[in-house]
Amino acid sequence: MILKICRVMYKNKKCFGVIDGEDVYIFDSFEKIESNEYLECKKMVKLKLLAPVEPSKIVCIGLNYVDHAKELGMKIPEEPIIFLKPPSSVVGDREYIILPSSSSRVDYEAELAVVIGKRGKNIPEKDAYKYVLGYTCFNDVTARDLQKKDGQWTRSKSFDTFAPIGPWIVTKDEIRNPHKLDIKLILNNEIKQNSNTKNLIFSIPKLISFISEIMTLEPFDVIATGTPPGVGPLKRGDTVKVHIEKIGTLTNYVL
Repeated sequence: MILKICRVMYKNKKCFGVIDGEDVYIFDSFEKIESNEYLECKKMVKLKLLAPVEPSKIVCIGLNYVDHAKELGMKIPEEPIIFLKPPSSVVGDREYIILPSSSSRVDYEAELAVVIGKRGKNIPEKDAYKYVLGYTCFNDVTARDLQKKDGQWTRSKSFDTFAPIGPWIVTKDEIRNPHKLDIKLILNNEIKQNSNTKNLIFSIPKLISFISEIMTLEPFDVIATGTPPGVGPLKRGDTVKVHIEKIGTLTNYVL
């Protein structure tokens, strides 16, 4: 049973890896994983982890935690609020978030991300998990001042490095119930966000069904499921971590 999938740089090539303890079995394509045709097994400490996917799109959900809505004094939405981040915003574990000069307030947002495993359109909720590859950590970095200034979210969410994701994908076989996971944001060793995915307003099957009615979901697309309360600012020199139970910790540095 495959539990953790990563991507690594191996001999100057981007490859997939399957993690087994401290070892990583390296594959030159995702398709080779099923047949176990690996190139080499190496210790994880000797490899550079990349972002675990290169998505065609990142679909994000706004205001999807009950406790976050209460924090903001906002009404629970009647249907998911969605927006997109571009693939160019992706960075991996232990990479830098670069603060843009055009913003004076950039915030962290810890999120559970769903990674899509196969192409789907108009997916019924009852079939949604058939389209899930697994789950990973996500930080929906946001230029809050630009979000307020623009009145819509594209610029504020789309800067390069504003979509840290990783460090790996834990497959759905290992996480039978993604709606019961502790989620934390740790800034310079201080917990800033602390909730549980049981507080999601719209479930993962609901999100997959809703989004796939609008746009075709492709393999390795990412759905970022929303952030809990406690969002706050980043500054240069910070270390920011997203920790999700059963998945692990995504660590990034702010530059």
